[in-house]
Amino acid sequence: MSQESLLHNDGPAHIHSHRALIGFDSHGIPTIVAKSDHDDDSDPNAFIRDYMNAVNEYKKTFPSKQDVVAQTPDPAVREMLVRTEQLGIDTTFDRFDRQKPQCNFGLAGVCCKVCNMGPCRVTAKSPRGVCGADADLIVARNLLRSVAAGAAQHGIHAREVILSLKWAAEGKLDIPIMGKQKVYDTARAFGIDVDGRCVNEIASELADVLLDDMSRTVPDEYRTIQALAPSERKQVWEELDVLPISAYHEVFEAYHKSGCATDGDWRSVLQQALRCGLAFTWSGVVGASIATDCLFGVGDRVTSKVNIGALKKGYVNIAVHGHLPTLVSEIVKVGREKKFVDLAKEHGALGIQFYGICCSGLSNLYRTNGVIPLSNAVSAELVLGTGALDLWIADVQDVFPAIMDVARCFKTTVVTTSESARLPGAERYEYDHRHSNIGETRALAEKIVERAIESFEARKGLPVYIPPYEVDAEVGFSVEYLCKRFGSFQPLADAIRSGKILGVVNLVGCCNPKVPYERAIVDVADYLLKNNVLILTNGCASFPLMKLGRCNVGALGKCGDGMREFLLPDLPPVWHVGECIDNTRSSGIFGGIVGALGINLYQAPFAFCSPEWGNEKGIDAALGFRLNGINSYHCVEAQIYGSKNVIEFLKLGTKETLGSVMHVNVDPVELGAKIVADMKEKRAALGWA
Repeated sequence: MSQESLLHNDGPAHIHSHRALIGFDSHGIPTIVAKSDHDDDSDPNAFIRDYMNAVNEYKKTFPSKQDVVAQTPDPAVREMLVRTEQLGIDTTFDRFDRQKPQCNFGLAGVCCKVCNMGPCRVTAKSPRGVCGADADLIVARNLLRSVAAGAAQHGIHAREVILSLKWAAEGKLDIPIMGKQKVYDTARAFGIDVDGRCVNEIASELADVLLDDMSRTVPDEYRTIQALAPSERKQVWEELDVLPISAYHEVFEAYHKSGCATDGDWRSVLQQALRCGLAFTWSGVVGASIATDCLFGVGDRVTSKVNIGALKKGYVNIAVHGHLPTLVSEIVKVGREKKFVDLAKEHGALGIQFYGICCSGLSNLYRTNGVIPLSNAVSAELVLGTGALDLWIADVQDVFPAIMDVARCFKTTVVTTSESARLPGAERYEYDHRHSNIGETRALAEKIVERAIESFEARKGLPVYIPPYEVDAEVGFSVEYLCKRFGSFQPLADAIRSGKILGVVNLVGCCNPKVPYERAIVDVADYLLKNNVLILTNGCASFPLMKLGRCNVGALGKCGDGMREFLLPDLPPVWHVGECIDNTRSSGIFGGIVGALGINLYQAPFAFCSPEWGNEKGIDAALGFRLNGINSYHCVEAQIYGSKNVIEFLKLGTKETLGSVMHVNVDPVELGAKIVADMKEKRAALGWA
């Protein structure tokens, strides 16, 4: 299969005509059509005018802060937005309002600044940049750079935790290997000899294999893909020539190809985006997940209080925010030891309590319990605005620099733990650039807990406001838990085949102020539940589903009869699988189901949905599932309006080659309806009711 067929260069004639390719729906979203109302073959600038009009229409859907206050589904968020405004504290939503109107050229992806001859932008007057790059090439370059950045971000996470596994196995890091069975099972899948060898020796070799896939320079087999990917998919990727050499190589090549005067073919640039998507998936997500489960254990299903109302007055309150589990896990362990609890009580506290913002808390929650999830990254300032937190631990990623302004208002101590992610004004208790102090992990953890106790004492008497909203959530679903619960994937597969469960969606992603905060996630979820669609969730998008009770058994009343009957008496309709990298758990569950059904992934009634995605990693996460033949669905548009060819490629152009498409609709209920309709179409193709 050629690169040209990958991008439908040999497709129907109307694909080649932008005026017969692009139409716009009622929300201003570009739509691939056979015939556009904007056809005018005599006007070569018709498409440029069309996409500018589309951008203007799309911007009208962006909510104001007052819209968010009126429409957000979480009453705790609503109360804290009002309170922070009364206190004169800036939030994400205030800053988003002040950015309006956002730049049309940026939203369309037709602004290029990869060299110092620019910046250049595509207009009717100037359809090419100084170097001659047209809209297709500029939009493709910008998209590729976002994909590469996402691969690098999750890749660094993976590198850190894989190194932690290696150093724990070799004794450089004094942390026990908790997931021994995971080490043995994964090693066997990779063809690593386990007979007569101790778990540390096997874990060290496994870590080396994962690191090789991340950093290989000489082209060779990508062992994680060879060991774990379905055969049908490996054949597809090989025919499309998108199998990566290594994560590092593909990110290098992405920035090389998209640089000034290098690759001038938008098709080649987008082919590299697919390679980066595979590297992101198999190293940044799967590699990170393997290492985390091996080192810290898989964990189990647990029940936790969630939302801001779960904050406790009178305790040394410590929030963990970010992605990396190594030091955070040790901090939580230290903070539970009698020595430090007694020290906290000596300073007038009732004890020490940990809270989770974003993924660090989720990672610890289902392994150690007792880390209370409060919010995702976008609303972190609202949590700080309660005045209830004594120490904020910022490890890496998804930590907005603006939290420092709010922390100063309430004298909350902020510490950073990584040289990669510093905040001006924060105290530093960090691993250095070379991790030469990795052996001091315990000492760093003790210093941080002691600093929290000092901060608690210094903050006595400060006003605290905690909105009274909390609820129980079930978290920690995994392949291992489901096999223990059901004995195998067969009962779940049978429920899907019979129609009790219409299909399964992985509902994940960031949050984005371009839609009413968390509203899109909840509205999509409720539509799916009503139509018997089982939901898997993780990361930032999981917070509204936890906070509003969708992750407990009480939400079964929102399900259709068939799925409710299957889940009763004790399973919630939304299965929380963990942090961002636990998309691996969702894909593992998908794989277990199709294995029991005897079909391929692309045939199954599955979907990937990130309604409010905003981070560069979001497009990679969608690509990861798209590359496996699973459609993606969103309420926020990518910055691709300016290129008819990139729109075609990203949304519909891979239907024949990958078996998947991308749908965008700013109306979450309509998006849910599209997911349900597509699942019914896949069921019909399989001959299922």
